[in-house]
Amino acid sequence: MRSKLVVGNWKMNGGLAANEHLLRGLAGSTGGGMQRPLAVCVPFPYLAQAQAILAGSAVAWGAQDVSEHASGAHTGDVAASMLADFGCRYVIVGHSERRQAHGESDALVGAKARAALGAGLTPIVCVGETLAEREAGSTEAVVLRQLGAVLEAVGRDAAQCVYAYEPVWAIGTGRTATPEVAQAVHARLRARLSDANAGDVAVLYGGSVKAANAAPLFGMPDIDGGLVGGACLDLDEFLGIART
Repeated sequence: MRSKLVVGNWKMNGGLAANEHLLRGLAGSTGGGMQRPLAVCVPFPYLAQAQAILAGSAVAWGAQDVSEHASGAHTGDVAASMLADFGCRYVIVGHSERRQAHGESDALVGAKARAALGAGLTPIVCVGETLAEREAGSTEAVVLRQLGAVLEAVGRDAAQCVYAYEPVWAIGTGRTATPEVAQAVHARLRARLSDANAGDVAVLYGGSVKAANAAPLFGMPDIDGGLVGGACLDLDEFLGIART
Protein backbone atom coordinates (compact mmCIF):
# COMPACT_ATOMS: atom_id res chain seq x y z
CA MET A 1 0.00 0.00 0.00
CA ARG A 2 1.28 3.48 -0.89
CA SER A 3 2.38 5.78 1.91
CA LYS A 4 0.51 9.04 2.56
CA LEU A 5 1.78 12.07 4.45
CA VAL A 6 1.31 15.79 5.07
CA VAL A 7 4.43 17.72 6.15
CA GLY A 8 4.56 21.30 7.33
CA ASN A 9 7.68 23.29 6.43
CA TRP A 10 7.93 26.29 8.77
CA LYS A 11 10.78 27.77 6.71
CA MET A 12 12.46 30.60 8.69
CA ASN A 13 9.46 31.33 10.87
CA GLY A 14 8.60 30.75 14.50
CA GLY A 15 9.07 31.97 18.04
CA LEU A 16 8.85 30.12 21.33
CA ALA A 17 5.40 31.43 22.31
CA ALA A 18 3.81 30.99 18.88
CA ASN A 19 5.40 27.58 18.50
CA GLU A 20 3.95 26.47 21.83
CA HIS A 21 0.42 27.23 20.66
CA LEU A 22 0.87 25.58 17.28
CA LEU A 23 2.67 22.46 18.46
CA ARG A 24 0.30 21.82 21.36
CA GLY A 25 -2.63 22.29 19.02
CA LEU A 26 -1.20 19.73 16.63
CA ALA A 27 -0.36 17.27 19.38
CA GLY A 28 -3.90 17.43 20.76
CA SER A 29 -5.89 17.48 17.54
CA THR A 30 -4.81 14.45 15.56
CA GLY A 31 -7.18 11.91 16.97
CA GLY A 32 -10.09 12.27 14.59
CA GLY A 33 -10.62 12.84 10.93
CA MET A 34 -6.99 12.73 9.85
CA GLN A 35 -6.65 11.18 6.43
CA ARG A 36 -2.86 11.36 6.37
CA PRO A 37 -0.10 11.21 9.00
CA LEU A 38 1.30 14.61 10.00
CA ALA A 39 4.82 15.92 10.44
CA VAL A 40 6.43 19.33 10.89
CA CYS A 41 9.92 20.39 9.83
CA VAL A 42 11.07 23.27 12.02
CA PRO A 43 14.16 25.52 12.22
CA PHE A 44 17.11 23.98 14.05
CA PRO A 45 16.75 26.10 17.24
CA TYR A 46 13.22 24.80 17.79
CA LEU A 47 13.90 21.07 17.48
CA ALA A 48 14.13 20.64 21.25
CA GLN A 49 10.78 22.39 21.70
CA ALA A 50 9.16 20.26 19.00
CA GLN A 51 10.55 17.12 20.61
CA ALA A 52 9.35 18.10 24.07
CA ILE A 53 5.80 18.86 22.95
CA LEU A 54 5.23 16.29 20.21
CA ALA A 55 6.88 13.27 21.85
CA GLY A 56 4.22 10.65 22.45
CA SER A 57 1.78 12.24 19.99
CA ALA A 58 0.90 11.07 16.49
CA VAL A 59 2.83 13.98 14.94
CA ALA A 60 6.41 13.45 13.76
CA TRP A 61 9.00 16.22 13.51
CA GLY A 62 12.10 16.95 11.55
CA ALA A 63 14.53 19.55 10.23
CA GLN A 64 14.73 21.63 7.07
CA ASP A 65 18.29 20.83 6.03
CA VAL A 66 21.26 18.65 6.96
CA SER A 67 24.98 18.58 6.26
CA GLU A 68 26.43 16.02 3.92
CA HIS A 69 29.27 15.65 6.43
CA ALA A 70 29.18 13.44 9.52
CA SER A 71 31.33 15.75 11.68
CA GLY A 72 34.36 17.99 11.59
CA ALA A 73 35.37 21.54 10.70
CA HIS A 74 32.10 22.64 9.09
CA THR A 75 31.08 25.70 11.10
CA GLY A 76 27.36 26.35 10.98
CA ASP A 77 26.46 22.94 9.54
CA VAL A 78 24.32 20.41 11.38
CA ALA A 79 25.03 16.69 11.09
CA ALA A 80 22.35 14.06 10.62
CA SER A 81 23.40 12.39 13.88
CA MET A 82 22.64 15.65 15.69
CA LEU A 83 19.14 15.70 14.24
CA ALA A 84 18.68 12.11 15.35
CA ASP A 85 19.64 13.16 18.89
CA PHE A 86 16.51 15.36 18.90
CA GLY A 87 14.24 12.55 17.79
CA CYS A 88 13.81 13.78 14.23
CA ARG A 89 12.20 11.39 11.82
CA TYR A 90 12.39 13.57 8.71
CA VAL A 91 14.69 16.11 7.10
CA ILE A 92 14.03 18.14 3.96
CA VAL A 93 16.78 18.03 1.34
CA GLY A 94 16.97 19.90 -1.94
CA HIS A 95 14.25 22.44 -1.27
CA SER A 96 14.17 24.96 -4.12
CA GLU A 97 15.10 27.78 -1.74
CA ARG A 98 18.28 25.91 -0.83
CA ARG A 99 19.05 25.11 -4.43
CA GLN A 100 18.57 28.71 -5.55
CA ALA A 101 19.72 30.85 -2.62
CA HIS A 102 22.56 28.57 -1.50
CA GLY A 103 23.62 27.12 -4.84
CA GLU A 104 23.04 23.51 -3.85
CA SER A 105 23.78 21.15 -6.71
CA ASP A 106 21.98 17.93 -7.57
CA ALA A 107 25.03 15.98 -6.38
CA LEU A 108 25.04 17.80 -3.03
CA VAL A 109 21.35 17.05 -2.52
CA GLY A 110 22.07 13.39 -3.17
CA ALA A 111 24.91 13.43 -0.65
CA LYS A 112 22.65 15.01 1.96
CA ALA A 113 19.98 12.37 1.37
CA ARG A 114 22.59 9.66 1.81
CA ALA A 115 23.83 11.24 5.04
CA ALA A 116 20.29 11.43 6.41
CA LEU A 117 19.62 7.79 5.65
CA GLY A 118 22.89 6.84 7.33
CA ALA A 119 21.62 8.34 10.59
CA GLY A 120 18.23 6.61 10.37
CA LEU A 121 16.36 9.70 9.15
CA THR A 122 13.88 9.83 6.27
CA PRO A 123 14.92 12.47 3.74
CA ILE A 124 12.13 14.39 2.03
CA VAL A 125 13.72 14.90 -1.37
CA CYS A 126 12.45 17.97 -3.25
CA VAL A 127 12.51 18.38 -7.01
CA GLY A 128 10.95 21.05 -9.20
CA GLU A 129 11.36 23.42 -12.11
CA THR A 130 11.45 27.20 -12.39
CA LEU A 131 8.99 29.19 -14.46
CA ALA A 132 11.60 29.66 -17.17
CA GLU A 133 12.26 25.92 -17.30
CA ARG A 134 8.54 25.15 -17.52
CA GLU A 135 8.02 27.68 -20.29
CA ALA A 136 10.98 26.16 -22.16
CA GLY A 137 9.31 22.75 -21.99
CA SER A 138 12.06 21.37 -19.75
CA THR A 139 9.98 20.30 -16.73
CA GLU A 140 10.42 16.57 -17.21
CA ALA A 141 14.13 16.80 -17.98
CA VAL A 142 14.76 18.98 -14.92
CA VAL A 143 12.86 16.93 -12.36
CA LEU A 144 14.21 13.61 -13.65
CA ARG A 145 17.76 14.97 -13.57
CA GLN A 146 17.29 16.12 -9.98
CA LEU A 147 15.69 12.83 -8.97
CA GLY A 148 18.30 10.79 -10.79
CA ALA A 149 21.14 12.34 -8.81
CA VAL A 150 19.48 11.31 -5.57
CA LEU A 151 18.68 7.80 -6.76
CA GLU A 152 22.30 7.36 -7.77
CA ALA A 153 23.47 8.55 -4.35
CA VAL A 154 21.12 6.43 -2.22
CA GLY A 155 21.05 3.29 -4.36
CA ARG A 156 18.95 0.51 -2.86
CA ASP A 157 17.67 2.86 -0.17
CA ALA A 158 15.48 4.81 -2.63
CA ALA A 159 12.39 3.29 -1.06
CA GLN A 160 13.39 4.71 2.35
CA CYS A 161 12.89 8.30 1.18
CA VAL A 162 9.87 10.56 0.69
CA TYR A 163 9.77 12.67 -2.47
CA ALA A 164 8.12 16.02 -3.14
CA TYR A 165 7.40 17.81 -6.39
CA GLU A 166 7.53 21.55 -5.78
CA PRO A 167 7.13 23.67 -8.91
CA VAL A 168 9.28 26.68 -8.05
CA TRP A 169 6.89 29.03 -9.86
CA ALA A 170 4.13 28.03 -7.42
CA ILE A 171 5.98 28.52 -4.13
CA GLY A 172 5.10 31.65 -2.17
CA THR A 173 3.43 33.15 -5.24
CA GLY A 174 -0.13 32.13 -4.53
CA ARG A 175 -0.09 30.25 -7.83
CA THR A 176 -0.80 26.54 -7.80
CA ALA A 177 -0.34 23.99 -10.52
CA THR A 178 -3.68 22.59 -11.60
CA PRO A 179 -4.30 19.08 -10.27
CA GLU A 180 -3.85 17.76 -13.79
CA VAL A 181 -0.51 19.53 -14.29
CA ALA A 182 0.76 18.31 -10.92
CA GLN A 183 -0.47 14.78 -11.60
CA ALA A 184 1.38 14.59 -14.91
CA VAL A 185 4.70 15.34 -13.20
CA HIS A 186 3.94 13.04 -10.27
CA ALA A 187 3.13 10.20 -12.65
CA ARG A 188 6.48 10.62 -14.41
CA LEU A 189 8.33 10.73 -11.09
CA ARG A 190 6.55 7.60 -9.86
CA ALA A 191 7.42 5.77 -13.05
CA ARG A 192 11.09 6.56 -12.47
CA LEU A 193 10.80 5.57 -8.82
CA SER A 194 9.15 2.30 -9.82
CA ASP A 195 12.18 1.57 -11.98
CA ALA A 196 14.23 2.00 -8.80
CA ASN A 197 11.95 -0.39 -6.85
CA ALA A 198 10.44 2.54 -4.94
CA GLY A 199 7.05 2.89 -6.59
CA ASP A 200 5.09 2.74 -3.33
CA VAL A 201 6.81 5.63 -1.55
CA ALA A 202 4.97 8.85 -0.79
CA VAL A 203 5.27 11.51 -3.48
CA LEU A 204 4.01 14.84 -2.11
CA TYR A 205 2.93 18.00 -3.87
CA GLY A 206 4.62 21.16 -2.58
CA GLY A 207 3.31 24.25 -4.32
CA SER A 208 1.11 26.57 -2.22
CA VAL A 209 -1.09 23.82 -0.78
CA LYS A 210 -4.08 25.12 1.20
CA ALA A 211 -7.20 23.59 2.69
CA ALA A 212 -9.19 25.06 -0.20
CA ASN A 213 -7.18 23.32 -2.93
CA ALA A 214 -6.01 20.18 -1.14
CA ALA A 215 -8.95 17.97 -2.10
CA PRO A 216 -8.57 18.13 -5.90
CA LEU A 217 -4.79 17.83 -5.61
CA PHE A 218 -4.87 14.88 -3.22
CA GLY A 219 -7.57 13.26 -5.34
CA MET A 220 -5.08 12.70 -8.16
CA PRO A 221 -3.88 9.09 -8.43
CA ASP A 222 -0.17 9.80 -7.92
CA ILE A 223 -0.31 12.61 -5.30
CA ASP A 224 -0.02 11.17 -1.80
CA GLY A 225 -0.13 14.34 0.28
CA GLY A 226 1.53 17.70 0.62
CA LEU A 227 4.67 19.54 1.64
CA VAL A 228 2.97 22.61 3.05
CA GLY A 229 4.62 26.00 3.45
CA GLY A 230 2.93 29.09 4.83
CA ALA A 231 -0.41 27.39 5.44
CA CYS A 232 1.16 25.07 8.04
CA LEU A 233 1.71 28.03 10.38
CA ASP A 234 -2.06 28.34 10.82
CA LEU A 235 -3.29 25.49 13.03
CA ASP A 236 -6.80 25.29 11.60
CA GLU A 237 -5.58 25.57 8.01
CA PHE A 238 -2.95 22.87 8.48
CA LEU A 239 -5.38 20.49 10.17
CA GLY A 240 -7.86 21.18 7.42
CA ILE A 241 -5.30 20.02 4.86
CA ALA A 242 -4.53 16.87 6.86
CA ARG A 243 -8.24 16.03 7.06
CA THR A 244 -8.62 16.20 3.27
